[in-house]
Amino acid sequence: MRAILSDPRASFAAVFTDIETDRLLLRPPQEADRQAMVDIHTDPRTNRFNPDPPDVPRASAMFSEWLAHWAEHGFGYPAVTERGGTEVIGMCGVRLREFHGEKVLNLGYRFRPSAWGKGYAVEAGLAILQWCARDLPSLPVLASVSVDNKPSLRVAERLGFTEYTEEMYDGAMSRHYRR
Repeated sequence: MRAILSDPRASFAAVFTDIETDRLLLRPPQEADRQAMVDIHTDPRTNRFNPDPPDVPRASAMFSEWLAHWAEHGFGYPAVTERGGTEVIGMCGVRLREFHGEKVLNLGYRFRPSAWGKGYAVEAGLAILQWCARDLPSLPVLASVSVDNKPSLRVAERLGFTEYTEEMYDGAMSRHYRR
């Protein structure tokens, strides 16, 4: 897991390999994960705080964008499974994004409702943040969360994020955290 960064203003690339935590495996997504990711991202329960939840075609297009990000940069939003399991229970990772004119890593996490309440988002998030610190240390990590999404706000805070700013983002008043 070595970063390949020549000029910090240039394109960003890093080599992401599987990450194992005590209970989880985070790995690059594969085409075979498309249906699981679409199911997770179109589930009404995972979109309670999303003012414009994706439908199946849009969720599939998002997944295609994620695969393209991986192909270009060597990292992105990994698929998450329980160690020893095969079912994709969620995603947790970072993608490049521009925020207020600055290149940042956007931390994203979303899990099946059956995986909620087990601490998986924090466990996966900590592993991703360690990877970022080691492999992409020149880029700040941001997490943008709807102010109504109390569970996700708690995850960001448990990951050590501090409030950066609050503003409208993707149709909802959001709190932007920074590490």
